[in-house]
Amino acid sequence: MSEATILFDDPEEIRTLLGAQDEHLRRLRESVGVDVVFRDDTLKLQGDSESVNQGVAVIGRLRELIDEAGELRTADVLKVLAVASDEGSGAGWSEVDGSGSDSLGVDVEDRVELFDSARHVRPRTPGQASYISAIRGNDLVFCTGPAGSGKTYLAVAMALSALRAEQVRKIVLVRPAVEAGEKLGFLPGDVTAKVNPYLRPLLDALADILSYDQVRRYIEHDVIEIAPLAFMRGRTLNETFVILDEAQNATRTQMKMFLTRMGQGSKIVVTGDITQVDLPDHLAGGLADAINRLQAIEGVDVVQLRSRDIVRHRLVGEIVRAYSKKPSTGQ
Repeated sequence: MSEATILFDDPEEIRTLLGAQDEHLRRLRESVGVDVVFRDDTLKLQGDSESVNQGVAVIGRLRELIDEAGELRTADVLKVLAVASDEGSGAGWSEVDGSGSDSLGVDVEDRVELFDSARHVRPRTPGQASYISAIRGNDLVFCTGPAGSGKTYLAVAMALSALRAEQVRKIVLVRPAVEAGEKLGFLPGDVTAKVNPYLRPLLDALADILSYDQVRRYIEHDVIEIAPLAFMRGRTLNETFVILDEAQNATRTQMKMFLTRMGQGSKIVVTGDITQVDLPDHLAGGLADAINRLQAIEGVDVVQLRSRDIVRHRLVGEIVRAYSKKPSTGQ
């Protein structure tokens, strides 16, 4: 039997950590498998050594979230506990050891520096931290992973960070206009109106980080451009941060065309989920092909995010895992 004691100075932090009717504390007990006793300004964890270490790490991460946001949402608690469960089952946890890493093995200095008025962004999992590090250190990065793992969101945040640091003059966000099982050609309007449904997720990522007025101003002044993949042909993009989203829906020909748009002082991030291809069966996908061809080249890096990197609703991770399993006979 192991035991750990955690002291608190701020009563408000304690109330936030416990949650309404001690719901956060209850989830910690059930998920990590430790006995938790709270008395005065002290929290005591009891259980086997591994569970106590995980409990201490979880509480450390939750206290960081409280310090950053001034609150602790149920979704944040569930995410931290989900990562604890995944890492504890195989990859191992990094404890707080003064080495510059937080309780999830994420470098506390690995935050994405954005404009003062922008939302604070930081990696939430070790996989996401590796992704950010790869973008910082390479001019071409491929990132594959399931829905909700932060592929697009973190790439957009890094693009805005590069713009803030004057490393680039422009951001170009690109998506293939491929229908996901639905026919949108009947929609009214001009070309811009017809492709808007395909580009909307990129706008959502921008709007989640910047204010609406900032996004509108950047687009109006052509500092940020959002365009279908087909519109990239014939262009050379200098001093530009380019993101190709949903790249699993780009053909080999389109991928080669896109990658050769890179100009001087530019950086390209290509994201996609190779399990969600919407291309017709007779067309070969360009994402996996490009990774196989280019991953050994200096200046190119490949990052694979997994279900434990999902930061949407906790059920998204369960859904992804369920669909990755082979269906039983007769289903």
